[in-house]
Amino acid sequence: MKQLEVQIMGQSYLLGCPENGDARMLDAVNRVDMAMCRIRDAGKIKARDRIAVLAALNLAFELPERTPGAAPVPAAAPAEAAGNADSPQLAALLQRLDTALGIDGRLL
Repeated sequence: MKQLEVQIMGQSYLLGCPENGDARMLDAVNRVDMAMCRIRDAGKIKARDRIAVLAALNLAFELPERTPGAAPVPAAAPAEAAGNADSPQLAALLQRLDTALGIDGRLL
């Protein structure tokens, strides 16, 4: 396995990379770096670990959009029960997440 030295948000990492996987790995590093820098530059969150978690969530959320024909992510509840984006359950969940994030900012 090949090793690549990369930088993400100004910090160096030595990553293992499968043979002939350089381009994909560098693309992934670039996407993660851009996502983390975008969150950091917004100025609300300072902790690197929280920035990494939010960047990972954002990238995971965007993943189905990037892969045409990908299977939909299974829902936790049936579509009829889930309602729309304005449902009270969703609002309550977002409020709990915002509270958990505290002073670092809002998730959405």
